[in-house]
Amino acid sequence: MPATHTPSTQRPSLFLALSRPLCYLIPFDFLTLVYIVSEAIRVLLAAIMKGIVSICCFFSLLVLALAEEEVEDVLSHILRDRSHIDETLRLASEENAAENYHAAIQKLRKIYHSAIKPMEQAYKYNELRAHEISGGRTLGDGNTDGEITSKPMVLFLGPWSVGKSSMINYLLGLKDSPYQLYTGAEPTTSEFTVIMHGEKTRSIEGIVMAADSSRSFSPLEKFGQSFLEKLIGIEMPHKLLERVTFVDTPGIIENRKQQERGYPFNDVCQWFIDRADLIFVTFDPTKLDVGLELEMLFRQLKGRESQIRIILNKADNLATQDLMRVYGALFWSLAPLINVTEPPRVYVSSFWPFDYAPDTSRELFKREEISLLEDLNQVIENRMENKIAFIRQHAIRVRIHALLVDRYVQTFKDKMSYFSDPDLVFKEIVDDPDKFFIFKSILAKTNVSKFDLPNREAYQDFFGVNPIGSFKSLSAQCSYSGGCLLDKIEKAITSELPGLLSSINPGKAPPGLSSCEATGCGDKPKNRYRKN
Repeated sequence: MPATHTPSTQRPSLFLALSRPLCYLIPFDFLTLVYIVSEAIRVLLAAIMKGIVSICCFFSLLVLALAEEEVEDVLSHILRDRSHIDETLRLASEENAAENYHAAIQKLRKIYHSAIKPMEQAYKYNELRAHEISGGRTLGDGNTDGEITSKPMVLFLGPWSVGKSSMINYLLGLKDSPYQLYTGAEPTTSEFTVIMHGEKTRSIEGIVMAADSSRSFSPLEKFGQSFLEKLIGIEMPHKLLERVTFVDTPGIIENRKQQERGYPFNDVCQWFIDRADLIFVTFDPTKLDVGLELEMLFRQLKGRESQIRIILNKADNLATQDLMRVYGALFWSLAPLINVTEPPRVYVSSFWPFDYAPDTSRELFKREEISLLEDLNQVIENRMENKIAFIRQHAIRVRIHALLVDRYVQTFKDKMSYFSDPDLVFKEIVDDPDKFFIFKSILAKTNVSKFDLPNREAYQDFFGVNPIGSFKSLSAQCSYSGGCLLDKIEKAITSELPGLLSSINPGKAPPGLSSCEATGCGDKPKNRYRKN
């Protein structure tokens, strides 16, 4: 029986084809290709978008980094305000003070030349100082006028590249000037540089400085020509240099022997230390170790603790917590070298012309800087008082020396007889002065402190080159027109020098001067050596 078909199954195939979706009419390979291409385009567009976003982020970060570096660069090149330096140091004060200072200096020179220097020359005091163990600073080892008229000296010591030269540039405002001291991360200073006042800006050779009788540097000739070639002077017209002189020194390098410098470096440092009114020993956070050379330097500073100021420079390079650790490490390193009850003052700041680093203790650093400037100002304000006190102490030593030499002469004359050998007699006196009560007699009969007496061994060397017969007794050092040398020097000690101080600063006691009860001020000095 033939199969029967439903009407739907009997419809034409075209109807079925048209009723299907259009996509079924497209070949399979073509659809796959379109899908793959569309997916590729989508992935590519997504990658492009991500790349664009990444590139934008990268450039944004780069711009921020460059902006931050630019800000830091701008901050590092912003010069710090220096108005507080002029205010603290009173550089704008009237010129009357300078005129009074120069007038007082001339009076001091007159007192020295008329009352003290004749006794020095008569009893060869300067030769005694050459034989003393603790010579220290004294007049007469060079040009005395230069010593008297010299300004207070501020000495900068410390390791290499810690900011000594930068600090001087900052205090004097020498940034970008032709005569600014050269600075750098490497050891830059190989000379002793003296920065002083002058009518015009110029540099001076060390040989010229040592030969100039108007300065106080002539004693430096004893260190040889090799050192004088390493000595440089810079003169410039500056308000601060009218009142103080700065000395920059070569940095201490621990891995180099100082003998390789070609001159006695430690002896030269000692000469400047003995004459410095203020000593800045500078460190930075990266150079806190103490080696043999720095230890030798602090041995040379013993006895000068009141003049030492420790400076921790470049403090704005550290965070606050790190700065505290470095501060403690500095004290730990220096503790074995400074054996005093009261430690020296430590200043923590950044002493250079540019502004402090951001996010640091700016207020602390500013207060520390002002404290240091006030310390410097005290030295400037008291320069005349300190100079008078120094001259008076020098006069006291000269008087004691003259009294001792006179006592040696009198003892020698008393012990000599017609049959005595003068050399043997005097050798016995010099070798054992206590047997003849040389020093005790001076303490008993004059206002002399036992702490001011020279050491006995120094007189053995002194009389070894100066025969006893070359000295006169004090009673023979008198004349009708000029008076007695002892009267003059005692008058200078008891009345003239204190009177000079009172005239320049009424009501202020001179530093280092004894009371009237100890010296008999106001009383006419009695001279038991005067001929009646």
